[in-house]
Amino acid sequence: MRILIAEDDKDLAKALKRVLEISEYEVVNAYNGLEALDTASTNKFDLIILDVMMPKMNGYEVAKSLRNYKNYTPIIMLTARSETDDKVLGLDSGADDYLTKPFQIKELLARIRALIRRNSGIDNNELIYDDITLNSSTYELSSVKGKVRLTSKEFSMMKCFITYSNSLLSTERLMELVWDYDSEAEINVVWAYISSLRKKINQIGSRNTIQAVRGVGYKIGGNDD
Repeated sequence: MRILIAEDDKDLAKALKRVLEISEYEVVNAYNGLEALDTASTNKFDLIILDVMMPKMNGYEVAKSLRNYKNYTPIIMLTARSETDDKVLGLDSGADDYLTKPFQIKELLARIRALIRRNSGIDNNELIYDDITLNSSTYELSSVKGKVRLTSKEFSMMKCFITYSNSLLSTERLMELVWDYDSEAEINVVWAYISSLRKKINQIGSRNTIQAVRGVGYKIGGNDD
């Protein structure tokens, strides 16, 4: 498995490289955004780790450019900022996951395993809810009015909402279903992904959305329900 680490702090980048190589990953380092974009565009990787604050081009810009070039390699975004708006911006840029510094190496390794596992075990089935179709071979969410590609975690969360469409899912249950490891991720990451999903559902012109029942949980349903 090949991983690209884009991190301008060379000491941290080299430390991460050593740790991942011990875990038997092949690792390539890039030390600024332009180098990361060029390396990711001309080589095949199984996963990309992107720092947000980099010279020449920030992580959000790199992620967005890769997605515009139809490069759908899973991306984990690293940042020192933990605000929900920053997480939403990362997801909207095309990142699949978001990890706030400082972080535990064991959590980073768990997220890497989860993303690679999720992307290597895709089947060819479609899940349908009302006017929405979720394609698990392309990660596309579509309706008769349009389609949009989801990140890995957006896909997993949308799959939960369709699979459990008759139930309310609490934030804790979503954490359990989507973050399938012992994680220190904050609960507000669920809200960030729901916000991103709502935007994408609206983007494809669906009459549905992710509904919130205060103090209970979330479910998929019509805007007029």
